[in-house]
Amino acid sequence: MAGGVTGFAPRRRKTGPVDFNSLKTYYFPVMSATLPESVDAWRMVSARRSFQGSLPIAAMPRLCEVLADDAGLATYELDFGRDEYGTAYVDVRVQAPLWLVCQRTLEPFVMPVTVDSRLGLIRSEREESALPAGCEPLLVAEDDKLNPIDVIEDELLLALPLVPVNPDSELPEEVTRPPAEEVPAQERSDNPFAVLRELKKN
Repeated sequence: MAGGVTGFAPRRRKTGPVDFNSLKTYYFPVMSATLPESVDAWRMVSARRSFQGSLPIAAMPRLCEVLADDAGLATYELDFGRDEYGTAYVDVRVQAPLWLVCQRTLEPFVMPVTVDSRLGLIRSEREESALPAGCEPLLVAEDDKLNPIDVIEDELLLALPLVPVNPDSELPEEVTRPPAEEVPAQERSDNPFAVLRELKKN
């Protein structure tokens, strides 16, 4: 997640909002109308709000910077609530076919990426240590606003492999071909010991 956890620092938002005006030609037909640009995080928790729908990969510019192509849609589900310990959270579930460059063949391929994570909403870094195990910190801004698209984009960025490899790819033949079998040194015709043995036989 951009501006994410460094050491024990919670996740932060350091990028500006998505320019939705530039996306208006295809944004509304494919994205759930229930996904606002910004929400009040704590109100969403109190109301146990849920959002689901589809989001163009092209609507996530930071993600697109590391992709081979911005084609496709990400399907998402965001569920806000509190657990039995009173921890405010948002469950993030995303599925997206992402175009990556295979580091084995340097060819583009589609990798299905799945996200299923729980983010604990906190107001300050001091609250991070109180989060239950398996709950990643998500620092909410002082104005209580949260950008749902940022959350989805950050989780997809975190889910990307460090070294993408197409599981169906094969190394070039010149790489996989075994080296020519070398004649052992003791059997070479120019080996002086071999020549000496032949002289003794004669």
